[in-house]
Formats: sequence, structure tokens, C-alpha cells
Amino acid sequence: MPSSSSDNTRAESLIDYPSPFPIKVMGAKVDGLVHAITLIACQFDPAFDASTIELRESKGGNYLGVTITITATSREQLDELYRTLSTHPMVKVVL
Repeated sequence: MPSSSSDNTRAESLIDYPSPFPIKVMGAKVDGLVHAITLIACQFDPAFDASTIELRESKGGNYLGVTITITATSREQLDELYRTLSTHPMVKVVL
């Protein structure tokens, strides 16, 4: 029995939507970094809970790792979120 295109898309994805999805963002440890990341997270997940943000400072104290967990609703949402975070001037790396 042939499968529909939506079945193929679902089979190709390793994520079941909606799903909690952690994203690690790294940037220089400067004022405003966490706020900027929080604003972006809220654009893509209106129910984003900023109290779940995890912070990890680099050994030298120059960089800050910020882990946000958003509710992923689609591949397109995640792609655009990664693109938006990656192009922000305060962000160095998005994983």
C-alpha cells in the first residue's frame, strides 16, 4: 500500500511534533545576551518559559552557554529559529 507524502515526511523526521526541544546558544558574556535570546525564543514559542533557561559560563569567563528549551512544532519553525539565532550579532554558535 503506497504511503502518503505526509507519512513520508513524518518517517524522515526524528522529532515528534509538538515536542520540547533544547537549543544551546553560545556568545560572548555581555550584558543583554540572555535577554536577546529570550526575546527570540518567545517569537518562535509564545509559551516559552524563561525560568527554564540554563546558563553555563566558560572556564575563562569570557563566554556564556545559554540553553533554551522551546516547544518545537515543525521543522520549518526550528529552521527559522536556528537561522534567527545564528545571525544575531551577539551569538557565536548555535547547537
